[in-house]
Amino acid sequence: MTTTPARAGRREWTALAVLMLPLLLVSMDVSVLYFAVPEISADLEPSGTQLLWIFDIYAFAVAGLLMTMGSVGDRVGRRRLLLAGAAAFGAASLVAAYADSPEALIAARAVLGLGGATLMPSTLALVRTLFADAAQRATAIAVWSGVMTAGVALGSVLSGLLVEYFWWGSVFLVNLPAMALLLLLGPILLPESRDPAPGHFDWPSVPLSMAAVLPVVYGLKEIASDGWNVRYVVSVTVGLLFAALFVHRQRTAASPMISPALFRGRGFSPAVGLNLVTMFGMMGSAFFTTQYLQSVLAKSALEAALWALLPSVPIGFAAALAAGLVRRGVPRAHVVTAGFATGACGWALLWFVDTDALVLTLVACGVLASGVTMVMSQIMDLALGAAPVERAGSASSLMETGAEFGGALGMAVLGSIGAAVYRAGMPETAPAAARETLGGALAVAEDSPGPTGDALAAAAREAFTHGIQGAAIAGALVFAGAAVLASVTLRRVRVRKGTCTEETCTQNAGPADRLSRPGV
Repeated sequence: MTTTPARAGRREWTALAVLMLPLLLVSMDVSVLYFAVPEISADLEPSGTQLLWIFDIYAFAVAGLLMTMGSVGDRVGRRRLLLAGAAAFGAASLVAAYADSPEALIAARAVLGLGGATLMPSTLALVRTLFADAAQRATAIAVWSGVMTAGVALGSVLSGLLVEYFWWGSVFLVNLPAMALLLLLGPILLPESRDPAPGHFDWPSVPLSMAAVLPVVYGLKEIASDGWNVRYVVSVTVGLLFAALFVHRQRTAASPMISPALFRGRGFSPAVGLNLVTMFGMMGSAFFTTQYLQSVLAKSALEAALWALLPSVPIGFAAALAAGLVRRGVPRAHVVTAGFATGACGWALLWFVDTDALVLTLVACGVLASGVTMVMSQIMDLALGAAPVERAGSASSLMETGAEFGGALGMAVLGSIGAAVYRAGMPETAPAAARETLGGALAVAEDSPGPTGDALAAAAREAFTHGIQGAAIAGALVFAGAAVLASVTLRRVRVRKGTCTEETCTQNAGPADRLSRPGV
């Protein structure tokens, strides 16, 4: 008997709008401290190490706990976990706003990361529950992807505006109204969903997952900022060893945290890999363009953040375009391939950037962001469609953990390419600090007399621009390769319709949408 999935109505779309508020704030918290640092430094007087932890503890907590919280949500209920995370996020925001010591702010940021790790997979998993109709779900996930991408850019701008008119704690207080609204409306609008037969929770997998994720993310982030160092290489290696142990545990445990059956869903494994590549390109480009706007074009931090908003404008159009094409029957493989090709064009445009190319840089970033959004919206939908609904939380957390890895890897690899080209382009007579980074060169130039300092600054800006060009070639090649990979791996993938299980989907699907399973 053929069943038609129920279409979402006003209630479900209103629930989606409520879900987008915490998602926006969680993504904004990655960058919301950018302009608050001077005031925090003056008020709390943190050490250099403490200041780094104030920045990094949030991202580390999110990355380390995503898989755990995705699995917990599948067991205790995604709505329950979402509301608990919202309460923790709101309380930690209040504590952070009025922190009177570096230690208190670090602890509050850690709890914010814990809340973020519950909110991110829960919002995506609940989208899977709210929208049983495949076409509506694709549209909802396109909205989710656009909000997630735009939040990182909006965070720094909001930070600058709030610090301009209020005190640094205000960047945290803006979280409270959205979390209060979620706690008020969530129990009314959001359905509860969980795995009806989750089995025992695999506690040993919790430390194993954190030991696999945190050293790798830490090592890659430090390589991006400080260059290659044996400590960071050892950190990544240790993380990869724990990752192997974690995978072994999931394959052999009676009730694993992440079921290996997820990867048997047709299209899930390619979606995880392609999502990693997408974030590789997105964060790798952001690593250069933010420095370019501030240090090459000499924009103030707030000016740079405002200019950086412009490439976010086409994101909404790109997500809607991708969803519309799939609704009209264009194969998903073609849409994802076109997204990667568009992103490759954005990278290629960056190859033409010189030391005075604001418009070209913004256009290149807009093209790249559009391609990234097209890809992300479709592969998120693909991953959730390939996963059984009872494991939506685990599927969401795996996608987002892969995104964390991809972002850190993009900054490390492309940043290293840019740094190598930069050093090769600097005069051998330049001071050591000037040969290491553009910021170091500009600091040395500022302390040097007249023409000497001007010449050093000009050479450093030129060398950094050449570094962008070198990274652009690598980024374009990676995205072009991903376009080919997507066209091959997604060619025969179809997403299941509605909320049917893997066993019953073939009864409800038409010939073009029949679920491919191992052995079928």
